[in-house]
Amino acid sequence: MANRTSRDVLVRGLRIIGVAIREQRRLFLVAFVGSSLFAVLTVGGAYVVGAVVGQVVVPAVSSGEVDAAALALGAAALVGLSLAKILSVFGRRLGAGYMQYALQATYRRRVTRRYLQLPVAWHHQHATGTLLSNANSDVEAAWYPIAPLPFACGTLVMLVAALAALFSTDWVLGLIGLALFASLSGLNLVYSRRMAPRQMRAQQLRAEVSAIAHESFDGALLVKTMGREAEETARFAGRTGELRDALISVGRLRGSFEPMLDTLPSLGTLAALLVGAWRLRQGAVSVTEVVSVCYLFTIMAMPIRAIGWVVAEIPRSVAGWDRLQRVLTATGEMPYGGRELDPDGSSAATLRFDHVSFSYGDTQVLHDVSFTVPAGRTVALVGRTGSGKSTIASLAVRLVDPQRGTVTLDGVDVRELSAQSLARNVALVPQVPFAFDDTVRANVSLDRRAGRGATADRSVIDDAEVWAALRLAQADGFVARLPDGLDTELGERGTTLSGGQRQRLTLARALAGRPRLLVLDDATSAVDPRVEAAILSGLREAAAASILVVAYRRATIALADEVVFVEHGRVAARGSHAELLATMPAYADLVTAYERAEAERERERAYDETEVSA
Repeated sequence: MANRTSRDVLVRGLRIIGVAIREQRRLFLVAFVGSSLFAVLTVGGAYVVGAVVGQVVVPAVSSGEVDAAALALGAAALVGLSLAKILSVFGRRLGAGYMQYALQATYRRRVTRRYLQLPVAWHHQHATGTLLSNANSDVEAAWYPIAPLPFACGTLVMLVAALAALFSTDWVLGLIGLALFASLSGLNLVYSRRMAPRQMRAQQLRAEVSAIAHESFDGALLVKTMGREAEETARFAGRTGELRDALISVGRLRGSFEPMLDTLPSLGTLAALLVGAWRLRQGAVSVTEVVSVCYLFTIMAMPIRAIGWVVAEIPRSVAGWDRLQRVLTATGEMPYGGRELDPDGSSAATLRFDHVSFSYGDTQVLHDVSFTVPAGRTVALVGRTGSGKSTIASLAVRLVDPQRGTVTLDGVDVRELSAQSLARNVALVPQVPFAFDDTVRANVSLDRRAGRGATADRSVIDDAEVWAALRLAQADGFVARLPDGLDTELGERGTTLSGGQRQRLTLARALAGRPRLLVLDDATSAVDPRVEAAILSGLREAAAASILVVAYRRATIALADEVVFVEHGRVAARGSHAELLATMPAYADLVTAYERAEAERERERAYDETEVSA
């Protein structure tokens, strides 16, 4: 079974190499020509050296005189041979290196493009660290054999040329060469079979370590506040320990086989020298031929190893390729249509949910949800945690598609809209704000500025519009106080800002695009209630957009034109805030519970401030 698995890995690895050659034919041809030229020059160089020794050195030693012309000719031959080998090595390495990095760049782009095509639901099922590993270490692993590949192919040419030269010189020496090359090939095959499971295990553990590390770093605040540093360290140490052991196992196997691979050519050289001396006494070969054969054996060791390098990297390549294919062949992408909506963006949009149902796997989240956000109006989604509010927000901006029913924008199914039209008309401000490691200006404008390749007037955002969006999001005040204003660098994930500031900056980013529908998924939870009320009031007055807001504060809900109360994935009631308070006990209990929790947090903050001042 193990032999069959190793054989399958080798066959699959050769197929991956075939893919690489098909995708980069020209670069491989450059590298292969350079490597083949090096192979021919190596074999020919051995006979040049033999000729110099036999016709220049031996006569000089015998007679005690040096033939200057013969010496100059021999030196010129060796120098010319060296220069030609330098050029061949340059072509081989340049072609191989460029081919490897071109393949890595191509597949990183393919993986990233695939990530962007796959729906959010697919991303929820895969750890971020694993996805990073796919785009980085797995891509590198898949194409590791490419660097030595042209050298290995040239070595095959070298072996054919060397065997032909050996048998043409003397059949006994040819048999020694054949035995040596067969032994090296067999040893490389055994090495590959034993290395395959170890390399695949190590590559899998690399991805797992990356996933744990990213999860720990991403949750650093939670880890510290909950005092889980020791547990997270132990969890990470356990998996890195497994990776260490796997890599040590790889190193031990490599340390066992590589000395044998180095020793065999030396033993072949010794055998060729002994047999060559015996054949010389018999008169079957000349001194020149014996020297050529022995020198050929000494310089063949390293090129032959190139075949082993490729074979040894094949298991790692197969492991990386399999992980890449799981991404590249993943299904579930949401193709866009070709419809366009209101290219001028001069009026608010109407959003309608019509008998929408949605599930995550076997878990039904939404059941027959229907409601409308009229143009220019504000609708608040209210419900307990887990009632489906965030899923409704995701459906509204088409991060996911419903299993049943339709979500329409101005009467057009959002699945029929083009990606550009959807992005121009709809904006989502999520629960968790995200800031890029860039300036305030870049975070708000997302580089949609004049002179930066914008393709439509609607996508061009200048500094005046950036400040307008910041004012509407009540963020202009703190941005103006930053050391460099719009040019202030925010650090990774906006670590220099508070949670409320990040939320307001994220809101400004959405407003800067002038959307016709704005979806706020609890997007101001970290903002002071007074500031939140000012933001929503400003949006109602200044933004030419319909607003769907996931809310829990009474002040926020009261600003909405209509409230949609969601329970267990269903629309339980619709109406104004006052109507639902009077007619829906569950709604009244929920809103007053939010108020009591908010009041308790306010009392705790006030108490903490009093204690600090005391």
